Amino acid sequence: MSLELRGVTKTFGSLVANDNINLKVDDGEIHAILGENGAGKSTLMNIVYGLVQPDSGEFLVDGNPVTIHQPADALAVGIGMVHQHFMLIPVFSVLENIILGHEQSTKIGSLDSSAAREKILKLASEFGFHIDPDAIVENLSVGVQQRVEILKALMYDAKILILDEPTAVLTPQETDEFIEIMKKLRASGTAIIFISHKLREVKAVADKITVIRQGKVVAIADPKSTQEELASLMVGRPVNLTEKKTIHHDNAVVVKVSELNIADEVGRPLVSNINFEIHKGEILAIAGVQGNGQTELANAMVNLHKNVHGSILLDGQEIVGLSVNKSLHSGIAYVPESRELDGLIGKFSIAENLILDTHHEQPFAKGIFMSNKAVEEEAQKKVVEFDIRTQSIDAPVSSLSGGNKQKVVLARELSRPVRLVVACQPTRGLDVGAIEFVHKRILEEREAGRAVLLFSTELDEVMTLADRIAVMYKGEILSIVDASATREQIGLLMAGVKS
Repeated sequence: MSLELRGVTKTFGSLVANDNINLKVDDGEIHAILGENGAGKSTLMNIVYGLVQPDSGEFLVDGNPVTIHQPADALAVGIGMVHQHFMLIPVFSVLENIILGHEQSTKIGSLDSSAAREKILKLASEFGFHIDPDAIVENLSVGVQQRVEILKALMYDAKILILDEPTAVLTPQETDEFIEIMKKLRASGTAIIFISHKLREVKAVADKITVIRQGKVVAIADPKSTQEELASLMVGRPVNLTEKKTIHHDNAVVVKVSELNIADEVGRPLVSNINFEIHKGEILAIAGVQGNGQTELANAMVNLHKNVHGSILLDGQEIVGLSVNKSLHSGIAYVPESRELDGLIGKFSIAENLILDTHHEQPFAKGIFMSNKAVEEEAQKKVVEFDIRTQSIDAPVSSLSGGNKQKVVLARELSRPVRLVVACQPTRGLDVGAIEFVHKRILEEREAGRAVLLFSTELDEVMTLADRIAVMYKGEILSIVDASATREQIGLLMAGVKS
């Protein structure tokens, strides 16, 4: 089954999200959609699936015009979608999740699931999914839950499958398995629209690549293109994705964490027996699938978590138990996991956000008053140094793009005297141009002799930046390996397999 989009346009007020998009996905083809955040990829796919209505344009399935007002219309013409955040009910079984909304009753009014069970088992066997229809979804791994979502679409005869960032929460091994699943789906005749920002995966599986920039299709790229070539098409300028590190051999220990344990409010363990050191001019990356204790450990490094026991020494000084403010001013730069929730105050101006940590200090404070001139001068300097794209430093920080918001956080945190940089998912949600900038700044901190503790679920990022890699699984560090370790070795650790 083929899908063609002609002249699809969608605006939100003055913002043109999709500008006269023409796109054709052929039968049995894996068609990747690449673009920066905000380029219009998700809006376009939500239009195709009936979640958003276009202002103009038309859809053709197998050459015939179709009307799609809602997801039920999309499913009726053979279009299914697997969202990045799964649409499953955790306490229901696999079978119950799949037949939800398509239930059939027996003559006496009870639920008839026998035919659905048989079809699930047949499809699961065909694609090698190994799924028990009676398993409760919350007890399944993320990778298996994703396969349940795919089965939901295939059960109702989807021949065109939209996959939105499908590998975002998978281990490297699960990602490799998922790529094989896509190839099996292609071999069965299913057309796949694959939305991803992971260029390695796109190159590995795509038959055709459409690049969208600022709401427009700017290129149909060859999967044989290099990652740098694809990234350049996405942002409209040359991009360097492989920053080079110099080799450091400094034995001075900046951070020493010993027997660190973290519990929730009722005393249940969240993180157990964490031990590591970070040397001067070294990046230690904490890798792992999201939800294995990384967030709690990162928060503990600046005393944002209450129930922490053990020791964190910063240049020999104990910091466990300090206030957050004292922790930061002891020499820690903190880039939080969510810049919107924890890194910025949206209604405050860009200039005000740039001095949140130091607003009460000279030269920004004069007694109980703030020096507007000093604040403005600092902001103008940082806007240039960190390439913050804005028309005015007085604009609310909420008006900035994700990449520019992250630059504001970095500019503020790296402008204080710093010995340790704690960076949590520093490139999450950023386009390749902003990622390039963030990576460069992190490496500059390393070159300047700071210790860097990097939390990232992006394995490519970890292997690009880290000197050593600690892998967390179920609240523990399974192993700390050199950056020379292979993707396969790290992936096994992320899955809980300790050699």
